[in-house]
Amino acid sequence: MATVLDINGLSKRYGSIQALDALTLQVEEGSIYGLLGPNGSGKTTTLGMVLDVIRPSSGSFSWFGSPISKTTKKRVGALLETPNFYPYLTAKRNLQLVAHIKGADNASINNVLDLVGLGTRSNSPFKGFSLGMKQRLAIGAAMLKDPEVLVLDEPTNGLDPQGIAEVRDLILRIAAQGKTIILASHLLDEVEKVCTHMAVLRSGKLMASGSVGKIVSANEQVLITAPELAPVLQLLERLPYVLQFKPEKEGIVLTLDEGYTSLDINRDMFAQDIVLSQLIVRRKSLEAQFMEIIKN
Repeated sequence: MATVLDINGLSKRYGSIQALDALTLQVEEGSIYGLLGPNGSGKTTTLGMVLDVIRPSSGSFSWFGSPISKTTKKRVGALLETPNFYPYLTAKRNLQLVAHIKGADNASINNVLDLVGLGTRSNSPFKGFSLGMKQRLAIGAAMLKDPEVLVLDEPTNGLDPQGIAEVRDLILRIAAQGKTIILASHLLDEVEKVCTHMAVLRSGKLMASGSVGKIVSANEQVLITAPELAPVLQLLERLPYVLQFKPEKEGIVLTLDEGYTSLDINRDMFAQDIVLSQLIVRRKSLEAQFMEIIKN
């Protein structure tokens, strides 16, 4: 896969405050990449720098293999703050004004309104919209020039559950068109349900990065039982990818090294003529992984 955004040692200091500390990561084409971290972790600072709104203190980044320029900027749509739409104008008229400012084709406005689920409300005044509808219109404004990449800062912030669900659905629909999406969030649930890849930031430092599935399943635990436990325990002592194991009331609980799964355990047990009567995977939630990551 081609790399859309390449960040190398990016740092930002405000006086004595290190807002971002030597961040290095790559965002691949077609991914939904989440920057996850509590407030003050450096998420918005990162997005501001790669969008050329904030000047880095050190480090570099490139879009599509090139330094940021007018050409690369045209390929990226962004929503860092909710735009100030005119409350008494309709959704369509507001987008016409945005299109004029951006130099976008007015012919794309109806398609954008349909995409964000506001086609039937195109002639309704903005002031009557719910927060979720306002946010979807803002995302629509960012999509006006049909960008290859969409950058969103806390896209569901302040929304009620219905609004959150609507924005999540919209993000997935946009991604299904082949777009790359980069979003910042402090909501674990949002990242787990929407993103394919993620980076965890704390106090400006990168704590972990990779596919969401890999981070959630890292060091997964497996519960096994067998008619005879003695040969099982002897084999576990010899398997290098079993980080630890301990007998419990319901069986033996194993912690596996990264990259290994229950399939490896089952295969190696069977190779030694040990047939397991039970094998259950206990994956940590993203919340448990997140708390473990930011404690380290």
